[in-house]
Amino acid sequence: MARHVFLTGPPGIGKTTLIQKASEVLKSSGMPVDGFYTEEVRQGGRRIGFDVVTLSGTRGPLSRADSSRGLGQRVCVIDEIGKMELFSQAFIQAVRQTLSTPGIVILGTIPVPKGKPLTLVEEIRSRNDVKVFNVTKENRNNLLQDIVMCVQNGRK
Repeated sequence: MARHVFLTGPPGIGKTTLIQKASEVLKSSGMPVDGFYTEEVRQGGRRIGFDVVTLSGTRGPLSRADSSRGLGQRVCVIDEIGKMELFSQAFIQAVRQTLSTPGIVILGTIPVPKGKPLTLVEEIRSRNDVKVFNVTKENRNNLLQDIVMCVQNGRK
């Protein structure tokens, strides 16, 4: 039975939007949800970087062109575990620790495999307690219920 749920798919396909919607549904059903997502920052129509936005609304820069609280049963949103984030050993350790912490379900996003495999991403993909949804233009509007049910079942 999968405990953690990850979404994958090409950039711009709607993974973050699905994460945001699923987080809202889970929160309104009474599940404690914590974590962050990344949001593109644009200037004059060009992407200049990303901000980290916590689910409590705090915002900070992740990059520019130039936590884990284990209290009770909770959902931890990690959007995204990608190439840039994997330059941080502290981030990698935090993800590994969260994956193995009882009572925490991760709802996250990982990139589509291309080029050199990313060790942590491959580690996540190969875990038997992880369910990976491949988000496409065709299925992205129909996945929300499956994602929410999978997360809710993962905490049992």
